[in-house]
Amino acid sequence: MSQIQREKDLTLDILFRVFGVAFFAYLFFGFMLLPCLNTLTSIFRTKNAAGEADPFAVIRFFMAGKMGSFVWNSLKLALCLVVTVNVVGTSLVLLTEYFDIKGAKILRLGYMTTLIYSGVALVTGYMFLYAGDGVVTTLLKNAFPNINKDWFSGFNAVLFTMTFACTSNHMLFLRNAIRNIDYNTVEAARNMGGKPFYVLRKVVLPTLLPTLFSLTVMTFITGLCAMSAPTVIGYDSINPEIVRLAGSSSAEEFFPQARAALLSIILAMFTIVLLTVLSLYERKGHYLSVSKTKAKLQKQKITNPVANVLAHIYAYVLFLIYMTPVVMIILFSFQTHSAIRAKKLDLNNWTLINFIGKQDYSYVNDRGRTKTVANAMTGVFSNDNTLNGIKLSGWMSAAAAALACVIVVVACNYIFKKKKSKISGVVLEYSLLFPWLLPTILICYSYRIYFNSDTVWYVGNQNLMYKDNVKLLIVLAYTVTKLPFSLRMIKASFYAIDDELQDAARNLGSGGLRTFLKVKLPIILPSVLAVFALNFNALFTEYDMSYTFHRSDATTYAMVIQGMLLDASRGANMNALGRRCASTVFIMIVSGVVLYLVYGVGSRDLGERLEIRKRRRERWEKITGAFKKKKAEEEKSL
Repeated sequence: MSQIQREKDLTLDILFRVFGVAFFAYLFFGFMLLPCLNTLTSIFRTKNAAGEADPFAVIRFFMAGKMGSFVWNSLKLALCLVVTVNVVGTSLVLLTEYFDIKGAKILRLGYMTTLIYSGVALVTGYMFLYAGDGVVTTLLKNAFPNINKDWFSGFNAVLFTMTFACTSNHMLFLRNAIRNIDYNTVEAARNMGGKPFYVLRKVVLPTLLPTLFSLTVMTFITGLCAMSAPTVIGYDSINPEIVRLAGSSSAEEFFPQARAALLSIILAMFTIVLLTVLSLYERKGHYLSVSKTKAKLQKQKITNPVANVLAHIYAYVLFLIYMTPVVMIILFSFQTHSAIRAKKLDLNNWTLINFIGKQDYSYVNDRGRTKTVANAMTGVFSNDNTLNGIKLSGWMSAAAAALACVIVVVACNYIFKKKKSKISGVVLEYSLLFPWLLPTILICYSYRIYFNSDTVWYVGNQNLMYKDNVKLLIVLAYTVTKLPFSLRMIKASFYAIDDELQDAARNLGSGGLRTFLKVKLPIILPSVLAVFALNFNALFTEYDMSYTFHRSDATTYAMVIQGMLLDASRGANMNALGRRCASTVFIMIVSGVVLYLVYGVGSRDLGERLEIRKRRRERWEKITGAFKKKKAEEEKSL
């Protein structure tokens, strides 16, 4: 390589490094640290009725008012979810991966449906079944007229919904953990006379404790910071109250902004304590020694006939709970307006109006005259509001997912280059993990208050909550909250880069930037694309941040789905309920395709990909060979 090319690469490396440091400092201090510090100090800047500063007014109000009940409600939900989610989630994994249950593959597909629809889509799906006018409630009301039609509400309904919504982490992480158990240890315990459930309790579960502990912490934080289920179903917890207070004014109630800030700080304290405990627990290193030759886990038969029958009944009851919302939403998404309103399937009358097209709506008024409302019924892909929500969520989610991946890739490259200088690498890594210390609602609330001003100089004195600027603010919030997850996933892929490849590129005169683009990036690109896909999947129907920043100028897809019930009650769109079912089906398809690309195609190793490519080539050669043979025979006959 020429001297001129080396000097050019060196100049580019220096410029790239300077720009990276400046951009990271701008990102960390401007969009992580300062907004959150502003939220913290706002608690002590409150003023009393006389206009005098009263730093402890909010705390006194917290002790004497109803704010404590919101904290207790969230804490109660989190504690109960830890029990219910762990019991249900662990049993799902054991039924499909450890015990020999008939139809385990079908059961697994049903249990994993929460991976393709979650958040507000899942909650509205349960409401479609169990609300006062829901499908299941209507059937129960017809069978038992005295039943309370509003039975699915409050704490019990939120706990039920979130219990089955939060087991997706168990199906991902605990499933992998139990499949990695060495079967030799299980077989040794069985040979020593251990019964199946005794072996499970003494051998298998201790191996899973680290994963279970991590899932417990994740579940606790999820329950503590719950937003979509309490908001849609109706339950007084912290996050909905923070959003309500953030949109209130001092003329309506006492210092609402400071009270919202205090609730956000309480959430942050809980999160920091839990993550600290998790870190201390992980450092202890709970491991189980295995044999040198690891054996694949084989499913265990339940020898007790009564226990075997009960296990099968329990497995299929759970399957019905998971699959009923999915099946009913898919079926009703192809039903007419009248069938959906009556919650009765009409298998002889199918329609695509909930997906595409427009129809008039006719009805008979009080005077007996027939009235027609033109284009009162529109499908998902023919309704302007829904299409705008899909487009907005699509490009914002893609932009945030891509930006998070770019930032993390650059940061990881720097961290691995500075292995010997641990201080700079550690500072950078922990700075990117900083958003994990804070609840999402605290970050969003801090953005909403701090950037709702034209005096923030480092954003050009622009009010980011004003009109179209809020879209940029949502993208920034999306990006910041996805940095920790992206870091943990992409950093692992950097360990697959062989140092010898970098040394070879360096010996050939390649600079740092050229080495990264030509050597490192192609190796980590599959992992980066997988993280991008997962981030996009999570953000596309994200509800908590969308609700916090909700404005008429920035109505995301999640908020459109939430507003379809209101549309139906106002008569703005008569098939809004059907459009909501169709929207949920659309989300399932998008999420399913993304998961297939990540965990299906993306999880194949090089050997599997080469084998698939070979089979495709052989099939193509067979088809083309037969065509060429037929053509040759025709030419020969002529």
